[in-house]
Amino acid sequence: MRFAGKRAVVTGGASGIGRATALRLEHEGAEVWIGDIDVPNGQALADASNGRIHFVRTDVMQVADIAALMQAVDAAGGIDVVFNNAGAGGAREKIDAISAEDWDRTQNLLLRSVAMGIRYAAPLMIARGKGGAIINTASIAALQTGAAPTAYSVAKAGVLHLTTMAAADLSQHNIRVNAVCPGFITTNIFTSALGISGDKRDAANGMIGQVAAQAQPLQRAGAPDDIAAAVAYLASADASFVTGTHIVVDGGMTIGPRHSWDPNAPTMFSALEVFAQ
Repeated sequence: MRFAGKRAVVTGGASGIGRATALRLEHEGAEVWIGDIDVPNGQALADASNGRIHFVRTDVMQVADIAALMQAVDAAGGIDVVFNNAGAGGAREKIDAISAEDWDRTQNLLLRSVAMGIRYAAPLMIARGKGGAIINTASIAALQTGAAPTAYSVAKAGVLHLTTMAAADLSQHNIRVNAVCPGFITTNIFTSALGISGDKRDAANGMIGQVAAQAQPLQRAGAPDDIAAAVAYLASADASFVTGTHIVVDGGMTIGPRHSWDPNAPTMFSALEVFAQ
């Protein structure tokens, strides 16, 4: 019960990583407010929680919605934890084809929303005077190419630097700011980005899981609970001396080139061995 008596905010809490994290924090004692545009799933989660999870319809593309969510939690007794998690795949075009409008929309969804989550939570946390923890969802796409489209990757890289800047700005108030970088996690973010829905979504997610299990050293697909566990750690007193950094939760995907962990992957030296024989 690391979060007994604590109140937490989770954006994008109606599904995927956000839902898993809301349930994890509630299970460990927190009272949780989830903000999401998915009213049916968000309200259903709240209704099944015996009053421990609350749903506030929140579109993180609307700054006023973010401010209202933070104010609602503050009015209930104060904010202890914020998980800025809401997002989607964003625009898929490469840099030589993307429109300015799609670029801005992706940055606003994935980067500005995090900045404004911090912006509107931090003054309330400061005024309360009890410190707190802010965790932001970045991605391994912030660390390397090839993991996601350009606009998404750049936004997530911005989230990482925003995290370090905010950690510096808020350290004097005992507010810690960190990020989590998920790898290949089986949520609906991939199928939604490709417009796959209905019965095809389940089949596609199954295929994604199979591909993920072969894409990294740890041969299983990542699950939302894997990220929730990392967020819970960063939000807890166990991480009371941790700020301005990020945790990569990716099954080892970013360890290095495939041949660094897959003995069957070809290397330059294995290719040249034929000439040495």
